[in-house]
Amino acid sequence: MTEKKQGCSKNPYDIELPQSIIESFARFLVPEIRKFYESEQGQKEFAEWQERKTEHKTD
Repeated sequence: MTEKKQGCSKNPYDIELPQSIIESFARFLVPEIRKFYESEQGQKEFAEWQERKTEHKTD
């Protein structure tokens, strides 16, 4: 007979990160996201996304 061990069914990706790591990552990532959306390519992709979103609403 096989026994299930406690905790073996835990999701290996279910982790908690310290708030300091999350904030550090955000301080790095937010300026990069802003740069992208301020760029010509970012504005074009955002406009395309808005179009698809509007088309999806009217369907």
